[in-house]
Amino acid sequence: MTGSLRIVAEEWRYWSRSRLAVSATGLLLVVIVAAVISTVSRVQSESDARRSMQIAAEETFLAQPDRHPHRMVHYGHYVFRTPAPLAVIDPGVDPLTGTVMFLEGHRQNTATFPAAYTAPQVAGFEYLTPAFTYQVLVPLVLVVVGFSIVSRERELQTDVQLTAQGLGSQALWTGKSLALLSLSVLLLLPLAAGALFALSRGASAFAALVLIGGYFAYLAFWSFAIVGISARTKSSAMALLVSCIAWIAIAVVMPRLVSDLTGALSPVTGKIESDFALIEAMRDVGDGHNAADPAFDQLRANLFAEYGVDKAEDLPVNLRGIVAEAAETELTKVLNEFSDARMQEEQAQAALARRGALLSPMLALRNASMQTVGSDLGNYHRFLHEAEAARFEFVQGLNRAHISELSYIDDINRNKDEASGIRARISADNWRVLQTFDFQPAPAGERIRTASVGLLLLLLWCAAAAVFAYTGTRFSEGRFHAA
Repeated sequence: MTGSLRIVAEEWRYWSRSRLAVSATGLLLVVIVAAVISTVSRVQSESDARRSMQIAAEETFLAQPDRHPHRMVHYGHYVFRTPAPLAVIDPGVDPLTGTVMFLEGHRQNTATFPAAYTAPQVAGFEYLTPAFTYQVLVPLVLVVVGFSIVSRERELQTDVQLTAQGLGSQALWTGKSLALLSLSVLLLLPLAAGALFALSRGASAFAALVLIGGYFAYLAFWSFAIVGISARTKSSAMALLVSCIAWIAIAVVMPRLVSDLTGALSPVTGKIESDFALIEAMRDVGDGHNAADPAFDQLRANLFAEYGVDKAEDLPVNLRGIVAEAAETELTKVLNEFSDARMQEEQAQAALARRGALLSPMLALRNASMQTVGSDLGNYHRFLHEAEAARFEFVQGLNRAHISELSYIDDINRNKDEASGIRARISADNWRVLQTFDFQPAPAGERIRTASVGLLLLLLWCAAAAVFAYTGTRFSEGRFHAA
């Protein structure tokens, strides 16, 4: 082990004297720090703004005066999706998906205002996230710094000295790998700083450790791969060429190829087609605004039989509110059926894309990173489900107030004159059926379980690269002895 540590020290001494290594590493650190600072600032600003707007939306709803309950159903309410604390490292799909949704009766609206289209332009850094720099840029710099890590010894014939000192292939593999791994640890420090900030904002320490561990495993893969390529190629120039080709294939080509293939093999139904199908399905529900709609004939008959009356005016409850409640229940079933089908299509597409981790360790890391952070598609769907639950609960709460707090006579005569309109109002205390909405990503344990497949594939990639590096150094040593 002493010999391996001596190799590590010599490698760092060589890098410190190399303008290319120093300038590339220094420039990368500047970019990483800029990415961390800009992403932390942007995500935190968005999070604070959305929380503030959520509070304002609830206060505005609760501050409404006495009104007809169904007017409040259409007055509606806004809910906001706040990013997960660890999104300061990997925003995932959050910038491309809606951040606010308007909730109202009789319909499910789309989440709107993706952050990518509303964020201020900050010299391009709003798109340069820590996740991107570590997934794409850091491996490239490791290639630039370490491409000649073994081939250089052969070209300068210093491998003869290493062999004479009793440093065989195992010591060479350990020393060269540790050198690049130690450089990777240095480059991970800004990421750790971002994770510490996320911890101060409520992030799970376990999730943060798993996230940093995943990025370290990814950089370890590149460290081992670079050592293996350098050991197997005849010259440093060839090692640089092969390493760059590997980087292009793994970090640039494969992600794009997998994305295109996923879209072709697992298409999602278009919005226009879905909307027409939904409109057709909603026709059978009935109009909840019309208590005389034939769709509610059986409901009326059951009510009259239950209370032993012959007309709506004699019911102890408001028929219009009961019809509105029943119609909302049936309509929501239809809406959820279509929204769930859409989410299933999107999840099927995402599952197919995740299989790309078999072709590229970067895809394994990207999947695991978003899932660990809580910025993946699954957590966006979690927001949509919670928003719909909030919508249904407050609408039905208002419908229940419509049933019990407003008489049928006053309801049907509300437009007769001003006094009748006033009698058709109920107390604003009923608006308190609205519950506080505070979206949170899935618990840390659940997120990590979801990410476990990607993390396992990442470890397998790392182990394969370690074997590739070890056998490469043995091959290099055997070639020297043969010569």
